Amino acid sequence: MLTLTSSIYRLDICSGEPLRINDVSSVFRSLIHVLAWFLLLVPVPPPALATPVQAVCKKSFTKGVREVPGQEAMSVDRTHLRNEGERTGEDVPVFNNRDFQSITHFLGSHASIVTRPVSATFRLLSLVHDLSLGSVRWVLRSRKLPESLPDCSGTGSMDLREWERRLDDLTGSESGMGTLDLLVDGEEYFTRLEKRVKEASESIKIRTYIFDNDDTAIELADILREKSMEVDVRLLLDGQGTIMATGTDADSLPEGYKPPVSVRSYLTAGSSVRVRQQFNLWLTGDHAKTTIIDSRWAFLGGMNIGREYRHEWHDVMVELQGPVVDELEREFDKIWSHAGVLGDLEKILFHLRKKKRSTHEIGYPLRVLYTRPGDREIYYSQLEAIKRSKNYIFIETPYFTDDAMLHSLALARKRGVDVRVILPRDPNWAIMRSNNALTVKYLMERGVKVYLYQGMTHVKAAVYDGWACLGSANHDNLSFRTNYEINIATSHLPVVKKLLKDIFERDFLRSVELLEPLPIRDTDYLLEVVADQL
Repeated sequence: MLTLTSSIYRLDICSGEPLRINDVSSVFRSLIHVLAWFLLLVPVPPPALATPVQAVCKKSFTKGVREVPGQEAMSVDRTHLRNEGERTGEDVPVFNNRDFQSITHFLGSHASIVTRPVSATFRLLSLVHDLSLGSVRWVLRSRKLPESLPDCSGTGSMDLREWERRLDDLTGSESGMGTLDLLVDGEEYFTRLEKRVKEASESIKIRTYIFDNDDTAIELADILREKSMEVDVRLLLDGQGTIMATGTDADSLPEGYKPPVSVRSYLTAGSSVRVRQQFNLWLTGDHAKTTIIDSRWAFLGGMNIGREYRHEWHDVMVELQGPVVDELEREFDKIWSHAGVLGDLEKILFHLRKKKRSTHEIGYPLRVLYTRPGDREIYYSQLEAIKRSKNYIFIETPYFTDDAMLHSLALARKRGVDVRVILPRDPNWAIMRSNNALTVKYLMERGVKVYLYQGMTHVKAAVYDGWACLGSANHDNLSFRTNYEINIATSHLPVVKKLLKDIFERDFLRSVELLEPLPIRDTDYLLEVVADQL
């Protein structure tokens, strides 16, 4: 009988562990690995395929609700497909059918190769490189469990000055300067965001993966439409993320609310808002979330524009000031240029412009880290931080699928490091429920403390011996290798202390520490193969 085993036991070749083929299932699983990548290379599936795929992977699921040992059954956030002919008002032009948006975006993503031949080829080569490393090299499993584990001694810590110099070498750039204000949960963030938008006197630049069409998003859209009559308002939307998100409605929407089908059309109708919707060629998405106001303030983190981010999920953003804002604004302007009609040519012309030099050197060292095609600063920085940590590692993330990082955490715990991971009790993707169960099993068997946040946490933050890293990147393969992502990192002690106090200390108390692994179903192993590509 052929048995599939979990890929969370798979080791990266860089770990130094010997590679060996354990059984025939290794070969079979690798074939599935290749097939999964082949299917995922379609940027946005046509509607006929999108519906069954969403039925398996998206929010609408009621079966397989897991019970945490000692806890009642987990609640499920159910959603339903909307009547796609609904409109907000007759004066606002919208598409009649969301399927039409999907089709046009699908065709447009492929047609964009004409104006983006260089970047399209580079992205494809990057994905092929990932595929070859993930499947052709086998990167096979190690099931050996530690015979004993040392106590978490809490002695020593990595040298942060030396670490920052190492990051300079690793990223090829030095830290910038600025100040950081932590904004925990949606009410605090959206209140501050709306205040800054209303007070803007020059420009508003928003870059987001999802700009939903629910009541929360439309409320902000109305503010932006009105403000566009006074200042320059630009929005960069990820096409795939926004179209998929606007295809489902939360049960918590106000009774009688009718969302516009196309949020892009709603934003631009009767206003001076400029919107560019990015293509998703080769599955590359723009998952970054940044907002720059008047070139003075910047917001960065994990929140999209939508109801769940303001009212339902636990999440975190930061407000930045100082020279670091200039770097984030230049990154926005670069992506904005590339999303234009001329594509690669506009991007080349952008690079010929002189960089804006900041005249206000305020604050403390802050480092912007990226995931871009061929550039995995967020991943390699955190992987190296795990290897150097001596005292503690705290991670909170909604999705954790990267095997090499899981293995590095296990090795850190074996060295006596206090390793703790917070995952959501109620993940918003059904497939991630299966993946998280296997992740929990792997970590707990190796002495890592695992906590389930009571609800949905969308926080993407980590602290390694006094070095903090947070932003838009999940601990998964899309965020570490494929998508565009932006994180902010610092060793500045007051900021790190506040992150530990306001996020980790509170969330440890709000979470349930697992004393035994979650129950695992046979189908979890198969679903985890797909989740590994996400």
